[in-house]
Amino acid sequence: MANFNQGAQVEHQVFGLGTVLASSDERIVIKFDDHGEKKFVTTMVIASLKKSDRQPPAEKRASRARKPKAAPAQVTS
Repeated sequence: MANFNQGAQVEHQVFGLGTVLASSDERIVIKFDDHGEKKFVTTMVIASLKKSDRQPPAEKRASRARKPKAAPAQVTS
């Protein structure tokens, strides 16, 4: 059985390119570039995976939502 360690770059037939987040004999967790995080039974998915020699994608920094600026106070006389 192929060994997919944490951080390994893989390609799945359906979900495309991804990074192994965790793996054991029972389960494997992969974060796919276009499909997010997926959990699989290792023995069932191993035939659908192949190792990829690409570089891991750069982590995108989460953008913080900006607070809307308050409208200027209106002066009434």
